[in-house]
Amino acid sequence: MLFWPKKVVEERGNTSLNNLEVASYRRAYWWCGEGRSKKQVAASIPHSIDHTHTPCRPRSTSNETKTELLQAQLELYHHGLAFVKSLALKAATDLRIPDAIHRRGGAATLSELASDTGIHPTKRSNLRRVMRVLTTTGVFSIVQGKGSNDHAGDGAAYYKLTRVSRLLVERSPHNLSPMVGTIVNTLCWTSLLKMPEWFTQGQEGESAQSHSLVQLANGCTFWDTTKVDGGLFNDGMAADSRIAMKVLLKEHGGAFGEVKSSLVDIGGNHGATASAVARAFPHLKCSVLDLPHVVAAAPASDILTFVAGNMFEYVPPADAVLLKWILHDWKHEDCVKIMRRCKEAIPAKEAGGKVIIIDMVVGYPVTQPKHSKEAQVLLDIYMMGSDGMEREENEWSLIFSEAGFSDYKITPTNGIRSIIEVYP
Repeated sequence: MLFWPKKVVEERGNTSLNNLEVASYRRAYWWCGEGRSKKQVAASIPHSIDHTHTPCRPRSTSNETKTELLQAQLELYHHGLAFVKSLALKAATDLRIPDAIHRRGGAATLSELASDTGIHPTKRSNLRRVMRVLTTTGVFSIVQGKGSNDHAGDGAAYYKLTRVSRLLVERSPHNLSPMVGTIVNTLCWTSLLKMPEWFTQGQEGESAQSHSLVQLANGCTFWDTTKVDGGLFNDGMAADSRIAMKVLLKEHGGAFGEVKSSLVDIGGNHGATASAVARAFPHLKCSVLDLPHVVAAAPASDILTFVAGNMFEYVPPADAVLLKWILHDWKHEDCVKIMRRCKEAIPAKEAGGKVIIIDMVVGYPVTQPKHSKEAQVLLDIYMMGSDGMEREENEWSLIFSEAGFSDYKITPTNGIRSIIEVYP
């Protein structure tokens, strides 16, 4: 029970106080300290206060503490189980569930999905559990009946495609299903599971950075694995280029349209990115530089020229050099070397020379959705697994400066990447 100066309380009666009364008496107590008379103080306390309420006690925080503890536990489990979303997504992609829904006209029951994707009858209930995860996380949606197309009126639960799962339909021009396999793969998982050991490990006279996570976990470099992955990595990169370049060239085509006459795409594989640029800007003579074994398997093209070589040693001359998702694969000193070769290949800034980088600038722009921020920093850790990294603006700036460039301009896009134009 709270007590205030005796004379003040006596004016109104020495009773138990509720919350409103406490506030009134507290104000009265403050006023006593300000030199007001006792009568003035007493008069300031409302006469209508009902003194029959339950006695006022200091607020207990025990329930609040218990609630916060349970909420913290929930958040912890949510973070720890986040990998399950990735595995459920990969399972649905590998089972071609988006294709099954698409073939059914955009809506399918659980039985139809099980039948169309070859699910064993004894595991149908487990498929429902996977679909429950993916509908909860927004990859698919679920409705009762087919809506306006529900001629049967059976009221059964139907799974439908969302804007996310439409990107996983194989026949779609925006098919990104190969990218799911590129991101969610055993190599990455085994590498990242070695983080605690990698952070504390170092050989005699070497730092822990001397060997990458992928080398520690798999005994080879990331690029060694791409030679034996059955085209998984290259297919993923090509799928990403098809959808990314379609949007970027439409919304930010100025970076390419102002190039005078020639552009070389470094590490462009079989030319998905360069082809998109060449079709959008027919005045440009586009070429692709990649390693000999990559170029040897490239399809014939009437709009591209393929050049076998090593970007650390030589970049073919051009008005502009394009690096899409290349530099994030390499350490700082390697990026400086690549940029120096690029600078040697292009004319002066006054003559229109520049390097166009399509890559992430972590934290850029400052105002962006929460899921975009998370995707940026998560991708950075993913890249750490293959010995690469995503960079903040100051880290990009240092690379450009050390490579001898004079200026750069960053243009954010609606995705997680930006277009960086770098000038000699």
